[in-house]
Amino acid sequence: MRVAFLGLGIMGQRMATNLVKAGHDVSVWNRTPKQLEGARVGATPAEAAQGAEVVWMCVTDSAAVEQVLFGPSGVESVLAAGMVVVDSSTISPSSTMRFAKKVRASGADYVDAPVTGSKVAAADGTLIFIVGATEERMAQLNPLFDAMGKTAVRMGDTGKGHAAKLAMNLQIALIYEGFAEGLTLATKLGVEPDRLIELIQASMVRSGVVDYKAPFVLARDFTPNFPLRHMHKDINLMLEAAKEVRVKLPALEVVEEIYDVADEEGLGDLDYAATLELLEKWAGVEVKSAAK
Repeated sequence: MRVAFLGLGIMGQRMATNLVKAGHDVSVWNRTPKQLEGARVGATPAEAAQGAEVVWMCVTDSAAVEQVLFGPSGVESVLAAGMVVVDSSTISPSSTMRFAKKVRASGADYVDAPVTGSKVAAADGTLIFIVGATEERMAQLNPLFDAMGKTAVRMGDTGKGHAAKLAMNLQIALIYEGFAEGLTLATKLGVEPDRLIELIQASMVRSGVVDYKAPFVLARDFTPNFPLRHMHKDINLMLEAAKEVRVKLPALEVVEEIYDVADEEGLGDLDYAATLELLEKWAGVEVKSAAK
């Protein structure tokens, strides 16, 4: 398929590379110009999207999506009947619906397909796509989902993909924060973190979040798989969406305060697991493997 991939960040570059490897005809654009082996590079979003069957976006936030689509030299100028715009950014469901309405006015279609999985999953082609689309559109896009991921789950029509992604990331943020607080308390009480993690993984408390993050935490490796500032942005999206539908999220409101301080402390470009450093600072301990 002829695919324009817009946004070559931590996730996007790896996703676009897998489209090239799968034999698709790929053009790319990135705000800071980047080359991608096997792909053509467009100077603007419109240039990259010209003639594409599918325009796939993976950028930072709602404002970036709006700029790519409707800003100067945006995709809107080359939209045509039959073209499909797919958004794998994480943005608000209400913004998604607004963008979809404008894109569909040109005869093109709009799909929200955020992902769950790390940069490793993006590189390995094992992402999970969380999709808002018709069943027919899902079928059309399956070759691209297959090239970049291990599964694509249809959550409903447009907007439902981003709604489900926010609900997923809400749980990830809360699960990790509980894990980090448990580690901090245990360490302060004299329990070795390795032993606590062994217990967690043998019990009903075990989770995929803990399984994935524990080795990085024990190694004190906060290299960004998912930058803290991006999780902070998503937490704000969750709270905004909750306000729109009059839902109270008291636990998330407290976690959001931790992320506010973490950003102020200069941790934004580290992995979101680095919120542990704040807890350690406040407790006067350091969580690390006994083997280190």
